[in-house]
Amino acid sequence: MNDESNFNDHEEIYSQILRAGRRTYFFDVRETKAGDYYLTITESKKFSSEDGSFHFKKHKIFLYKEDFTEFKEQMDNAIDFIIEKKGEVVISERHQDDFVKPVRENVPTEETSKSGESFTDVSFEDI
Repeated sequence: MNDESNFNDHEEIYSQILRAGRRTYFFDVRETKAGDYYLTITESKKFSSEDGSFHFKKHKIFLYKEDFTEFKEQMDNAIDFIIEKKGEVVISERHQDDFVKPVRENVPTEETSKSGESFTDVSFEDI
């Protein structure tokens, strides 16, 4: 049994979800074997394939109480730096009011699928 599966066996004490476009962030408090709490932060990002199927890539951080104060300070410093240098307005094509998603050629959509089949989008509650 690997270390990550050991962590997955621990009971979830508290959970918060932040949905942000194709990304979802999970903030989960779990309990150690010794009875103390730790935080896991998971980023889950949805990727679609040309055939219409999709999968999720997940990245997880385990954060323990002894690191909370310095982690929070460093994160606050990094966020403050970004906002000071670039402001709060998101700078990317995708976030512009007049952004139009480029059309990919030769990719069947639900409307143009010749098989007549469609897939059902799965929410995170279904996982």
